[in-house]
Amino acid sequence: MKHPLTSLAAAGLALAMITPEPASAQSYQVDCAILLCLAGGWPASAPCAHARAVFIRRITPWPVEPPLQIWRCPMGASFDAPAPLSPMERLYDITFRVRPEISLPDATGPFVLAQADERADIDISGSAFDFVRSIRVYHVQFSQHQDRDGDCIRYDSTRLGSYGVQGDYRWQRSSVGAVPPASLLPRPEHCGWVSYRSVFVDWRDHEGNYGFEEVRY
Repeated sequence: MKHPLTSLAAAGLALAMITPEPASAQSYQVDCAILLCLAGGWPASAPCAHARAVFIRRITPWPVEPPLQIWRCPMGASFDAPAPLSPMERLYDITFRVRPEISLPDATGPFVLAQADERADIDISGSAFDFVRSIRVYHVQFSQHQDRDGDCIRYDSTRLGSYGVQGDYRWQRSSVGAVPPASLLPRPEHCGWVSYRSVFVDWRDHEGNYGFEEVRY
């Protein structure tokens, strides 16, 4: 049986697709859409296609931003309704029924690894939101070569971006040894010449299915 979160995402996306006047890309909160679509395994729909494009664009240098900016999705907002809405029902309303402007990342800015102290405006510490904390962003900058004396010279400034309990985002030092095997990073057994730069992001949806994307630069 699908979890209610996944079912809600699928139902919301299906409703959005059969509405007589389909919402444009500017008609929903993009981070709420990312949250729903990621949880549901990126269902095939126009809203999820746009949400995934923004998700990937944010990790495309420059700058390298948190791909999901959950603090931009006001899950704690209240709406007029016959009965109190659950957080996920409010999320559905925010994503598909209200029409605020959305902000997209500025690709013209200088290189920076953006962190964020902001966090979700409701408690997301429960297991229902483990898929948020499963998102990992690896900024890979690695090179190696053998010098004239036969010594292996390596340069590795790989960093890992990850989410905290309440959706806050932090970068920390990492290494190419921690980069998941799904990356196209060359892994020679000996000191072969390597020069590799990319941003690699992976995640698991609400049912535990694995997904990833990688952007070379």
